[in-house]
Formats: sequence, structure tokens, C-alpha cells
Amino acid sequence: MKNTFGSSVSLTLFGESHGPEIGAVLDGLAPGIPVDEDYIAGKLLLRRPAGSISTGRVEGDPFRIVSGVYKGYTTGTPICILIPNENSKSSDYSAARSLARPGHADYTAFCKYHGYEDYRGGGHFSGRLTAALVAAGAIAQSALEKKGILIGTHIAKCAGISDRPFRNLESDIQTLSGLRFAVLDQEAAGRMQTAIKEAAQDGDSVGGILETAVTGLPAGVGEPWFDSLESLLSHALFSIPAVKGVEFGDGFSLADQRGSLANDSFAVQDGKIITRTNHNGGINGGISNGMPLLFRCAVKPTPSIYKEQETVDFLHNTDQKLVIGGRHDPAIVHRARVVADCVTALVLCDLLALRFGTDYIGKPR
Repeated sequence: MKNTFGSSVSLTLFGESHGPEIGAVLDGLAPGIPVDEDYIAGKLLLRRPAGSISTGRVEGDPFRIVSGVYKGYTTGTPICILIPNENSKSSDYSAARSLARPGHADYTAFCKYHGYEDYRGGGHFSGRLTAALVAAGAIAQSALEKKGILIGTHIAKCAGISDRPFRNLESDIQTLSGLRFAVLDQEAAGRMQTAIKEAAQDGDSVGGILETAVTGLPAGVGEPWFDSLESLLSHALFSIPAVKGVEFGDGFSLADQRGSLANDSFAVQDGKIITRTNHNGGINGGISNGMPLLFRCAVKPTPSIYKEQETVDFLHNTDQKLVIGGRHDPAIVHRARVVADCVTALVLCDLLALRFGTDYIGKPR
């Protein structure tokens, strides 16, 4: 099983939803990077369930950093972070062990691991593991901020309701950093939350679109072809549970435009090379061009719903009906936004280290 991502700066995830602990190992960060545990806790808070628009399974996420940090700074050796699972109810899953939940990995995990997998709560496939991802990614994001590289994600759309687009990127990113429900238009935020609650009352769920902006990324980051900036970001973003689509800049809408509209004209502004538009999302030829990085992720509706669904018993090869019990989110897009931020930070730290050397992340501006 491939649980490690990254070349120069790498992340390994481990654990299961209902196991004793989940965790992450972050390797390759330069020594001397400040590690603010309050900052990490703040990012974990953004991922945590919030009231009736989220699952009833609420974990405190009292993480422990057991290696790689000494006196508040990275040592340069692997950072291991452990987070206990304190609120699991495994009995919710035992009765339906061989029933494939639609939209989940139950059947595919059984095919791959021959029944030896820990299936409780989705096991190793559970979104619960994103807590460890966020804890590690928060260290990377904090390091990038000290280099002047800012990352922010808002809920561009949820249940068909749209937020306003990014305007002043740095100001909007700062605003988003303090929001539990990351929507820039508060009237739209209220309508989205109402739609989530209505879906929950119907025993159903909704999805959405996350839009991420990165400012301060220097030009020249990324590789042509297989390790392009888009390739590596997409690879990592698709690892976030429920992400089913990724597009950069104007994305698929570029297919309907002529080149004269889709191209970003270059100009010199205050002695710096810029593009007058940013249809390509800050990337040319797989490499950053110095403009803000912009991309979107489509997040599908939470697959765990309380309506009766058709499925199969994969141990007895029979058709069955399924009504899922337990505690589940009617939407996860609002919790996934901080995961997108942290995944982005990890990928950028890796690419910056490959481009400029490992110590680049640890050096002040």
C-alpha cells in the first residue's frame, strides 16, 4: 500500500478510523523551522465537526509530537505526530460487515486485502486520517507563511449555492483563516448551511466545490511533464477523500474559448514580469509563473446517507438492501477546505525544496 507522498519533503499516513491512534510522519523538513502547537491546534479545529451540519463523532484531537521537534523547532529528522481515536463506535459497523456501502471503499478494500482489512468506520480509507494530514500540513503551511507564501481555500459552491469569487487575494485569505465555515459572502454562507441541514433532515447529503488561492509563490517551481506543478498537486488533492475533480485556472471552461481569450498576456509592472490575466492559474508548462496559483476541487456528497440503498453482500454474492446507521456528515466540503490547504502546503514545500534546496523552507525571507 502506498501511504507516502513527496520526494524531498515527504509525508506518510498511518492508522485506521477505529484503531487506537492515527498519525503522520513528516520527513525532509529543514532544521530550525518554528513549530507552533497552537497553530496546529487551530488548523485541526477547522477540520473538526461543527454542529448540525457535521457528524456527531467529535474528537478532541489532542495530538502529540513524539519526534523531530525540540524546544519548539524542527531538528531536521522525521517528525512523528500521533492523534488518539477517542470517540469510535465499532458496533455500528459489525452487523453490516459484508454489505458494500455505495460510494465507499468497502468492496474494493475487500478485493485488495482479501478480508484482512480493518473495515470499521472505513478503516484506513476513512476521512478520519485527514486529522493527521492536517497536523503535519499545518507545520508546512506555517513555514510557508514565514516565506511570504499564503494559502487560502473557500467553499466556492455548496448544494448549488455559490460564494462570491476571490477579489483581493491576500485580504480574502486572511479573512478565511479565521472562519470555521469558509465562505466569503456571509449571506451565501447562511443559505449553504440551511441547505446542508435540509439534506440532513431528509437523511441525505450534499457536495460542493473548493477554490484555493496561493500568493507569494516564486516563478520557476515545478517540473515539465510528469512532476509538473499541476501533476503533483492533482496527485495529492485526489488523495483527499471525496475529491472527484481538480481544475486549474479557468479549467474546463478554457475548452470553450479561443486562444486569444485563453492566453495570459505578459507585461512588466513595477519592474516585475506579470500576466495581465490569470486564466491558466499561475502555471505555464507545469511551472509556476509568479502569478497567484488558483485551482478548484469538486467534492462529492458524503456517501454515508440514511436512505435505503441497493447493494450487495460481497461474501455471499447476493443482492441486498442497506440502511446505514452510525454518525455521518451531511456535507464534508466545509471540513475538507483546511485539508486542501494543508495538502497544498506539503506539495509546495516538497517542490520548493527540490528547486532551491531543503534549507530554503527554513530560511527567513
